[in-house]
Amino acid sequence: MNKDSEILKNLKNKMDGTISSLNHSLSGLRTGRASTALLDPIKVDAYGSDMFLNQIGSISAPDAKTLSIQIWDKGLVSSAEKAILNSGLGLTPNTEGQVIRLHMPNLNEERRRELVKKAGEYSEQAKVAIRNIRRGGIDEFKKQEKDKLISEDEFKLYSQEIQKITDDFISKIDGILNVKSKDIMSI
Repeated sequence: MNKDSEILKNLKNKMDGTISSLNHSLSGLRTGRASTALLDPIKVDAYGSDMFLNQIGSISAPDAKTLSIQIWDKGLVSSAEKAILNSGLGLTPNTEGQVIRLHMPNLNEERRRELVKKAGEYSEQAKVAIRNIRRGGIDEFKKQEKDKLISEDEFKLYSQEIQKITDDFISKIDGILNVKSKDIMSI
């Protein structure tokens, strides 16, 4: 396999990773049912850096409408509460000592629209990631052209190929968002 096709393969693998990440984030947007994956994207200011909520405590779903978070360090409870409130998920923490309980609100029309909006934010982040991967791939070919390893025409062909791959992945993201939005609004 030559270096050029390796760059394209690497680019596709990174884009596949972005799609997987988007699917994981969207799986957390369970409609009306408590899911620990719902809290996966939440970052907490802990020990001077941002850490994921599941790195500072254990998360469980004791029943279909409740999530429970056992924070390991008492000093991080207020930071965790603040991160949950600022997450845009519409959840209100109920704290007892080092345990934070979250009750899933019933899904009214407004709440469904909020979830669709959140899904849109996740898909937009994925599109930005795809475009950044595209830029990285083009930069690699640009460097090869500058180093006289490929011609200007080859660079243009590779750039077009990368753009086609990018468009395909952006289209996949739009499709995933469309399916998730319909799922949220139909429940």
